[in-house]
Amino acid sequence: ESFPSVKNILLLDSEGKRVAVKYYSDDWPTNSSKLAFEKSVFTKTFKSNARAEAEISMFENNIVIYKFVQDLHFFVTGGDDENELILATVLQGFFDAVALLLRNNVDKMEALENLDLILLCLDEIVDGGIILETDASVIAGKVATHSMEADAPLSEQVMQLSIFLLVVPPTCKQIS
Repeated sequence: ESFPSVKNILLLDSEGKRVAVKYYSDDWPTNSSKLAFEKSVFTKTFKSNARAEAEISMFENNIVIYKFVQDLHFFVTGGDDENELILATVLQGFFDAVALLLRNNVDKMEALENLDLILLCLDEIVDGGIILETDASVIAGKVATHSMEADAPLSEQVMQLSIFLLVVPPTCKQIS
């Protein structure tokens, strides 16, 4: 029995151009085949109303789960034998983690300014196609701790720490 897996996670802008993408499958071996897939999936989905809730579509023998927020389009692709609910959970975890890290300013400009955090999110969610984590607060917390750099200005470290504490509140245990 195999683990649930993801073939790619795409974050595209409102014109179908890349913001952040990660491929975990050899289904698209060249950069041009990846770009062609992105263009095709965007063209097929951009007129849908996937703003309130995620939508599901079959595309080139793959299940594609997608959601649009402002000028960003989030996609998660799995094989046609994958569980749609698991793929939808990955998508929601990615979206919610990005929203936490961007303080709910989920738009292209903010995403590009914080691209390092978004790429770290992808690394925390999936490794080699295997789903590692889908809980947005755990993902955002790990990303926030990774992004705290020792050589960053103190004000930036304080800001990152406050984001981390908002995302992952400390647990207090009473000592008896």
